[in-house]
Amino acid sequence: MPFERIQPEKLSHGVVRQVEGLILRGILRPGERLPPERELSERMGVSRPSLREALADLQDRGLLTTKAGAGVYVADVLGSAFSPALITLFASHDEALFDYISFRRDMEGLAAERAAQRGTDTDLKVINTVFSKMEAAHEKRNPADEARLDADFHLSIIEASHNMIMLHMMRSMYDLLREGVFYNRQVMFKQRTTRDTLLGQHRAINAALQARDAASARAAVERHLNFVEKSLSDQQKSDRNEAFAQKRYEHVVSR
Repeated sequence: MPFERIQPEKLSHGVVRQVEGLILRGILRPGERLPPERELSERMGVSRPSLREALADLQDRGLLTTKAGAGVYVADVLGSAFSPALITLFASHDEALFDYISFRRDMEGLAAERAAQRGTDTDLKVINTVFSKMEAAHEKRNPADEARLDADFHLSIIEASHNMIMLHMMRSMYDLLREGVFYNRQVMFKQRTTRDTLLGQHRAINAALQARDAASARAAVERHLNFVEKSLSDQQKSDRNEAFAQKRYEHVVSR
């Protein structure tokens, strides 16, 4: 008969599985510091030797890393998602920018639809909380906080879709966006009228999600990213026109 005696699980294995799950679900993020050993062992209800054994296993597999005198951190498991050479190509070709927006429109539209269908009540509370922080940041003259929360808002929707592959893939994409590889998000927030429009679009996305209207949530995300695409295209045309105007001015002055 194909049955074997059930063996009691080592406590360290339970720790490993719990930490793995938190990393997979995106709750523990790359670069995040774990609590000190004493606190972590108390929280998890295991001895410190069992905890050390689990952490050593996770470090050996590249999921955790230690910094001398600073503690244990979640490893940058997404660090190799794109090679430096490819990132340089992304940054130097306009086609990559619009392909990026198209990719986001497809992925985030699907994520919003699924978040409305599959997200828990707590997932929707997280999304609503991030949006409320966006509204508060909207009152500040400096758009930096609002731009950062914009990214957090979109990622909270992806988290609420409960697709682990999409979550980690899109996090790596947003890391490039934060680094200005595709475009400087703060440029989108310079004009007050644009900031008002963008906030209204995020309000519509949030309202559809809170109502669990999957079709409207997807449509709201797509409208938002269509606006972003057009705004960036218009800005590129304006920059090119200004470059030619400068040349024309210099020519006229020098005659």
